Amino acid sequence: MPADALPDLTTFDAVLFDLDGVLTPTAEVHMHAWRTMFEELFAAWGIQPPYEERDYFDYLDGKKRYDGVASLLRSRDVEVHWGDPSDPPEADTVCGIGNRKNEVFSRVLRDEGIAPYPGSVALLDALAAAGTPVAVVSSSKNAEEVLQVAGIRDRFPVVMDGVIAERDHLASKPAPDVFVEAARMLDVDPARSVAVEDALSGVQSAAAGGFALVVGVDRGAGADELRAAGADVVVTDLEELVP
Repeated sequence: MPADALPDLTTFDAVLFDLDGVLTPTAEVHMHAWRTMFEELFAAWGIQPPYEERDYFDYLDGKKRYDGVASLLRSRDVEVHWGDPSDPPEADTVCGIGNRKNEVFSRVLRDEGIAPYPGSVALLDALAAAGTPVAVVSSSKNAEEVLQVAGIRDRFPVVMDGVIAERDHLASKPAPDVFVEAARMLDVDPARSVAVEDALSGVQSAAAGGFALVVGVDRGAGADELRAAGADVVVTDLEELVP
C-alpha cells in the first residue's frame, strides 16, 4: 500500500495499542514460553497432534492466559478442571498450567529484558507531539512489568490489562469488552478512535467494539487473515504510519 494511502492517526481522538507484538516484541517471549510449556505437557500426557507454531496464533495470541490454555487443550479434545488463579504451577488445572507458562515468561523477561520496536516509539512520539491520547489494551497480566522493563510505561495514562480484566470480569478478546472499557477509561468514543492490534482475536475485539479504524500489524498472523478478522489497514511496522 503506498504511503499516501495510509491514514494519519493524529486526526483521530485517540489511539489504543495492544502491547505484545505491537509495541514490544514480547510476543516472541510468549511464543517461546508457550511452546516450552506445552511441549513438555503434551509429552507427559501423550497428547496428539504435537504443539506447532500455528497453535499460538489460532488459540493463544491475544487471549487471557487461562482462556488460551483452555482453548488449545480443547482443540486436542482435552478438558481439565479450571481450578483457581491461586493454583501452583504444578497443578494440572487450566489455571495451574497457565501459571506454569507465566513462570517461564517472567524468567526470560528478567534474564533478557525487552526493548520496544523503534517504529512503534516513532509513532508514539508523533502522537505525543500532536497531543493525541494513547492507551494500552493488553490481555497479559504482565503488561505493567513489560512496559516498565521496556521503559515506556510513563507514556500511557491508561493501561487496560489482564489484571483489570480479571478483576472486573471482562470477557477475553475477541469479545469487545477490554477495548471498549479502555476507551471509557481514556474518556474517548471508540467511533472516533483507532485500535492497533497484531492478533486475530484482538482485531476481532476492536472491530466488534466499533472503532473508527482498526490497524493490523502483521508480525506473523498474516495480512489476509488480519483483514478477514476486521482490520481496515495492515502494516508490517508502525513506522509506516508516522505522518
